[in-house]
Amino acid sequence: MQQSYEWQFFRAGDVDQVVIRTGQDIAHIGELDKKLWVALACPTRGIEFDSATLDLIDESKDGRIRPPELVAACEWAVARVRDPQVLADGGDALQLSSINDATAEGATLLAEAQRVLELAGQPQAQVITLAQVQERLASLQALRFNGDGVVSAATAEGNEALAALIARIQELYGAVDGHDGVPGIDRAKAAAFWADVQSLQDWFGKAAELGCHLQPRALALAAAEAVNAVQAKVDDFFARTRLVEFDANAKAPLNPTQEGYAALGAQVLSNSSESLAALPLAAVTGERILPLVHGVNPAWVAALQTLREQAVQPVFGDALTALTEEQWDQLKTMLAHCQQWLAECPATPLGSISEAEVHDLLSSGLQDALTQLLDHDDAEKEHSLQAMALEKLIRLQRDLLPLLNNFVSFSSFYRREGAAFQAGTLFLDGRSCDLTVEVADAGAHSALAAMAKTYLAYCECKREGQKKIIVAAFTAGDVDFLFVGRNGVFYDRAGNDWDATIIKLIDNPTSIAQAFSSPYKKFLRMIEEQVAKHAAAKNDVVNTSLSDNASKLVTAPKDLAPAPVAAGAPRKTDVGTVAAIGVALGSLSAVMVGIFGKFIELGPWIPVALLGLILAISGPSMLIAWLKLRQRSLGPILDASGWAINGRMNINLGLGRSLSQTAKVPSNAKRNYVDPYADTHGLRNTMCVLALVVVAVLLAWRMSWLDAVLPSAIKAAAAQTAVSAAPAAEAVVK
Repeated sequence: MQQSYEWQFFRAGDVDQVVIRTGQDIAHIGELDKKLWVALACPTRGIEFDSATLDLIDESKDGRIRPPELVAACEWAVARVRDPQVLADGGDALQLSSINDATAEGATLLAEAQRVLELAGQPQAQVITLAQVQERLASLQALRFNGDGVVSAATAEGNEALAALIARIQELYGAVDGHDGVPGIDRAKAAAFWADVQSLQDWFGKAAELGCHLQPRALALAAAEAVNAVQAKVDDFFARTRLVEFDANAKAPLNPTQEGYAALGAQVLSNSSESLAALPLAAVTGERILPLVHGVNPAWVAALQTLREQAVQPVFGDALTALTEEQWDQLKTMLAHCQQWLAECPATPLGSISEAEVHDLLSSGLQDALTQLLDHDDAEKEHSLQAMALEKLIRLQRDLLPLLNNFVSFSSFYRREGAAFQAGTLFLDGRSCDLTVEVADAGAHSALAAMAKTYLAYCECKREGQKKIIVAAFTAGDVDFLFVGRNGVFYDRAGNDWDATIIKLIDNPTSIAQAFSSPYKKFLRMIEEQVAKHAAAKNDVVNTSLSDNASKLVTAPKDLAPAPVAAGAPRKTDVGTVAAIGVALGSLSAVMVGIFGKFIELGPWIPVALLGLILAISGPSMLIAWLKLRQRSLGPILDASGWAINGRMNINLGLGRSLSQTAKVPSNAKRNYVDPYADTHGLRNTMCVLALVVVAVLLAWRMSWLDAVLPSAIKAAAAQTAVSAAPAAEAVVK
């Protein structure tokens, strides 16, 4: 039994990921179970990777890389080098000795590499670079024959007739873009053109066989159309004449009556009137002769004139002024053969083309000339294909290992070397965010990315007229000052700076510490908002009142004196109100004293009580944050960008702190802590210190820590006060 390849794995993101660092790892990548791959698909655009290399791997040309395509690229590259370690060493310079010339493909590739070096003036060189191959491909594309199988009008070089023919085929049958970007035609387009020309030549030869002697085709077509336009009315006319010939009494009913003409006279008539066109073509007299010029229904004059010129005259050789029934049947019979011939006309993009033109094309020799151009271009095709294969091999040598470490495993990301999906670094709110991904549509992306349980900020980035959207993950620090409209700076992987503005936020906890203070911040924010709202409402009321009073003063009559205010007795204070306020304040103070007393009675358990109170407030928020942080994942963010992530790829606290770093003063820096503009809080600080002192004294007194230093008289008085106050306090609390 064949032993399987021995892989090495590392643990990151709660997922076992394969280690890929040697040529043998690359050579055996097809043997790795796909369930162990971190990604199963990735886009060829929108990631920080050479798109030209990705396009070479993307055999299906659908803009996505999948495992079969990546495995095929690895196998293709391994088969063309002597040692797979070359693919792991990287670089865009390929040693000629590394090419495996033991195979036919490798020998051809080596010969092309030597040919490229010879054309570059370095026949003795043993190393070929990607730049040299690309220069060779560029020179091939600039040649008259570049091996792409496409020729254009410019390829004809002086043969105007051939150039015009190529342009005509390109216009009628569609253009094919060559490797140089110039549109032209390929062998398939040329073959289709000549096949259609030959089919038309064969069709023209069938006219006499089918009994259609009207030539050219346009004349036969016009005659058939002229007959079809009046055939029903002409057949109707001759049927009427035969009926009158059978019985003369039918003449009057088969012609328009006086009453019918009277009805027509009441209408507004024209040559296109339907009622007029419904009448017979001519007066039915019993003679089977149809006049074509005189005595014709005005509605059919033009159609009969067309029939006379385009059908009668070409067939009979004379522009007859009348047509007998026998001549009409003869005309229909002859044109029936033409109609059959016309129906067999091949449908081609050539359109209406004469027999003479078809004959000239086939006898001009242009078909052989065009074939020679295509043959000459095909002769260079093998060199072009081998040059492109050489470029592919060098690109895979440079990019294959980094791609595997960004697809099969995410070692580049977890080693903090910059993953392919990382768009750059966002600097905002005093921190840097390295986990940034370029997105096409923030709305569509956020629908799935919200499942990542990560605090996400979508930013619109602008630079020199360009615009793009990124999503940045904030995985550490607080988020109190992150809001839509906040500005920052984004640096892409190339070092270019972009103006970044937050356009959308997905709220999630960034740490347990942030969740601990979140309830208190929300409570204070709610109080501030309510106070501000209440103050704004009062301000609006005052402003409205002042505005109304000012308006009344301005609009009041000048001669209207203010009414004297009657002197009244001074207002007396409501004793009941004062008593009620006093009772309420007394009850509240008694309750507070009772609660404080019970709290003091806890003695040594006071710190535990404070801790329990804090946990009761912050505990739920911290628990929810802990649950969400355990579910924080990279997968949904990338899945929403077109990737297919095979594992959860968790972002734990340690990785989160490394992805979002806050500002820190260097350890060797010198700091001046004196801030001349710092706010002074002398009174506030004094009151806080006094409150702490009072609480400490009360606690020490309650715990009997001061009994050793207090006089006996004070101890006795305090004991008597406590005994008398205890029942009252207990009653109030109850």
